[in-house]
Amino acid sequence: MAKAACDRLFINAHFATMTPGGEPYGAIDADALAVTGDRISWLGLAEDGLPDAPEVIDLEGRWITPGLIDCHTHLVYAGNRAQEFEMGLNGATYEEIAAKGGGILSTVMATREASESDLAAESQTRLQALISAGVTTVEIKSGYGLDLENEVKMLEAAKHLGEINPVRVLKTFLGAHALPPEFAGDSDGYMAKVIHEMLPTIHALGLVDAIDAFCEKIAFSEDQVRQLFKAADRMNIPVKIHAEQLSNQRGAELAAHFRALSADHLEYIDEKAVKEMARAGTVAVILPGAFYYLRETQKPPIKLFREHGVPMALATDCNPGSSPTTNPQLMMNMAAVLFRLTPEEALAGFTRNAAKALGLSSEIGTLEVGKQADLAIWDIEHPSELTQAIGSNPLYSRIFGGQ
Repeated sequence: MAKAACDRLFINAHFATMTPGGEPYGAIDADALAVTGDRISWLGLAEDGLPDAPEVIDLEGRWITPGLIDCHTHLVYAGNRAQEFEMGLNGATYEEIAAKGGGILSTVMATREASESDLAAESQTRLQALISAGVTTVEIKSGYGLDLENEVKMLEAAKHLGEINPVRVLKTFLGAHALPPEFAGDSDGYMAKVIHEMLPTIHALGLVDAIDAFCEKIAFSEDQVRQLFKAADRMNIPVKIHAEQLSNQRGAELAAHFRALSADHLEYIDEKAVKEMARAGTVAVILPGAFYYLRETQKPPIKLFREHGVPMALATDCNPGSSPTTNPQLMMNMAAVLFRLTPEEALAGFTRNAAKALGLSSEIGTLEVGKQADLAIWDIEHPSELTQAIGSNPLYSRIFGGQ
């Protein structure tokens, strides 16, 4: 039977489709893939007959995976904290650094002072690094503005980056990230502002694909986050959470109650909460960059996530204070070495499970007919190389939406 013509045809390739339940990496007996418009339109063997295409690309035995997905970043910000890093290595405590104007509030001040165009320009360099590493979808959080004007500015900058680059940008409102200086000692007052002023306005502006909150002793309580999630639920906005990074504050259980897309960090989560996440379909986003950078010792319970069937995603957590990286492959290697994820689990963490953590499983994350033609093409002999090498970049080419 003649096959329908396509726009672009890739031949002589190997495929790690990352579909679950079959061969490792979802590897299939196929050597060619067709793209029509922005979709995968055919996947099969050349010997069975190829679709007609005006453009045929011979990949000479290279591997194709889904485009990588970075599902947790704080990529938009101004300034940097390199001097604070040096101070800490020289013995300064967190409190001493904060007393000298450092810590998260130093990033808040720099971000507030930057114009939207300056913020986008500074963040463009970080986004380009992710694109060059094979990323085709990136989530970008706000959370360094901590007032309406500057949270909007951050989300507008993220939106602009998605408009001028060949990458899909998801915008997450993280107003409940930290307490701004003008609300010192009044976390209830600030959360009320987030719920009743900031969230409705940002939602009305079309700048929020999901909301997030930091549920921790140094941030916001379970009850405060619950009120925020109730408000988001009334607006049909998906929720995510930073939870159980430094202690167990029951944030992951709360997230599961609201059927959150993901709960992230999770070093201190217990088995009861893992079971709740499994029932809710909430993804565990593992962030080895922050674990490494902060020299933490409590590891996320990978065995429990496996036992209870909780999907594990990985992300760079790109941010100036605890994970200043734009290297997905380094995160895959860290997840394997520090937490003992398998290379297949690590790659699933930046593809299939990352898509689920953003609510986009039906569109991206695996190589299947009908899905978006977001592809990463690699100069490798086996997909395990993507995790084994420490921070290398064997990307040969990257396809976004078929282009």
